Amino acid sequence: MRVAVMGAGAVGGYFGARMAASGMDVTFIARGEHLKAMQKHGLRIRSIQEDLEIHAPFISSSDQVAPVDLVLLAVKSHDTEEAARSLAPFMGRETAVLSLQNGVDNADKVARLWGGDRSLAGVAYIAARISAPGVIEHSGGGRIVLGSLHAGAQDHVRAVHSILAQARISCDVSSDIQEVLWKKLAWNAPFCALSCLLHMTVGDILDSASLEALVRGCVDEVREAARCRGIDLPPSTAQEVLTSSIALRNVKPSMLQDLEAGKALEHEALNGAVVRILQQSGKRAPINEILYSALSHLDRDLRAKQSDEGAEEDRE
Repeated sequence: MRVAVMGAGAVGGYFGARMAASGMDVTFIARGEHLKAMQKHGLRIRSIQEDLEIHAPFISSSDQVAPVDLVLLAVKSHDTEEAARSLAPFMGRETAVLSLQNGVDNADKVARLWGGDRSLAGVAYIAARISAPGVIEHSGGGRIVLGSLHAGAQDHVRAVHSILAQARISCDVSSDIQEVLWKKLAWNAPFCALSCLLHMTVGDILDSASLEALVRGCVDEVREAARCRGIDLPPSTAQEVLTSSIALRNVKPSMLQDLEAGKALEHEALNGAVVRILQQSGKRAPINEILYSALSHLDRDLRAKQSDEGAEEDRE
């Protein structure tokens, strides 16, 4: 099996490493210091299950590879369109693309370019982070739920499930992947935003009665946005979100990790999506509006700093 991992960060890097360790031909596309470290020392996984050290092609551009059986798309949501356009060298007649990204519409963006029959949506349940360039620390989970947004993609769903199973990656197929995506958004919208704005772990948020109330209100707005898209999440969703978070007390959500690394935030695909969907239906999302506004301000500062640093490098 030939696999390409587009976005070899914590999620893509971990699952790609598992596939490479099983003997599959995996190419990793990354950038920056993380890429340089992997090219020099390989990709190292420090895991609660088993440590791995992978030596494979680590490249910066998709035009350096041939068609593959599976593309694992794990770039940040704000890079989806650009990444999808760059997939052409990977795409053979039977190539499938599995999105493992935050948000509910990434697979649709891929499908507009490459067809709905081979553009699959997935949700990764994993606690992982890049602890140093070239090193991924895996502290929990490691399961994928995948499915198709289009009826004609079932052959590709079965093929991708088989590839993941061969790599001993825990994987389930959902007949309603949209509901799975929205339930993940119901967790991401409150916990990513609050952790990022307040520099808190999941446990810090759970320990605050006032923040728990904010989580519940945020989740209720996600449920309302989901209804606007024809997805009916149960009234128990907020409690399910809080209960499932107990085992994640020490986790720093991905958005806080991005903030600490000086990277752009994914607020558009999370709180921003909730705000926009409800506004389009003539409704309000007051909690998500506040979170989105605060995150937008933070993200502008991050991007301005990145721009200034880039200009400084150009002058040197």
